Amino acid sequence: MLAFYADHFVLPLPEGHRFPMRKYSMLREAVERDVAGLTLAEAPRAGDDSLLLAHTREYVDSVSRGQLDPARQREIGFPWSEAMVERSRRSAGATIAACRAALREGIAVNLAGGTHHAYADKGGGFCVFNDAAIAARQLRRDGLAGRVAVVDLDVHQGNGTASILRGDPFVFTLSLHGEKNYPFRKEASDLDVGLPDGCGDEAYARALRDALDTLFSRFAPDLIIYLAGADPHEGDRLGRLKLTLAGLARRDSLVFDAALQRGLPVAVAMAGGYGNQIEDTVAVHAQTIALAAQYHARHAACRHAAAGMAEAAAR
Repeated sequence: MLAFYADHFVLPLPEGHRFPMRKYSMLREAVERDVAGLTLAEAPRAGDDSLLLAHTREYVDSVSRGQLDPARQREIGFPWSEAMVERSRRSAGATIAACRAALREGIAVNLAGGTHHAYADKGGGFCVFNDAAIAARQLRRDGLAGRVAVVDLDVHQGNGTASILRGDPFVFTLSLHGEKNYPFRKEASDLDVGLPDGCGDEAYARALRDALDTLFSRFAPDLIIYLAGADPHEGDRLGRLKLTLAGLARRDSLVFDAALQRGLPVAVAMAGGYGNQIEDTVAVHAQTIALAAQYHARHAACRHAAAGMAEAAAR
């Protein structure tokens, strides 16, 4: 299974900054050590032609040249640097690459991404460019996937994704999130499911199962882009839900099983994670990747069996 990384493009953040940049290198080290059959690849760089599928020319140019006004820069949450621009382009490029690989192999992973708070003309919440929206539009433009479902299971609503893709008949946006959590002004996804603070494993699993049933009753995607946030975890300082590590494994399995039943490829992005202990966030993300690797093996077995049946029928 292919996993794309960009953790060696490090943002020069001031001391005490609350964004857990270190989780990305820790995650790559963990999955390289513990997940069998994983092939790591450097994230490619998304060019302007890709970014402009989801963002305005003015915004892309202002970010790239360091010309955002101070208020817009503060809204992103990072000080401007060339490294911020490069990493953001690589993060978007990694999700595009993961989508392409998933179409070939069943599943692939971006070891970052999930930057769902970025709007067409502005960033926000540590998100510069919206990788899921860019990738969905890129795959359609390239003729690789006509219809894409974005399944956003970060604890925060995917407001930027919903805004960019609103009215797009070829992309379905599902967001399952904390109703009272950031962003406090929500956008309208194709399907929003707001959960109460303190929601635990069982209630979450029921809500997700119902949401997936609704998605597939209303939309027939060729590909799923799955934002597998670690921040619904009970140890997350920003999440306010109460999912255990086992509950998050169940969450991932529900998504992967639903995809496998329908023969759908899945591109996974990591999205948010702000654990009180950074090791907890890394463990949640690493678990998602380990389960994705299992899905990869199952998907390959299904393809092999289907090929064998087709060959037998042709004799």
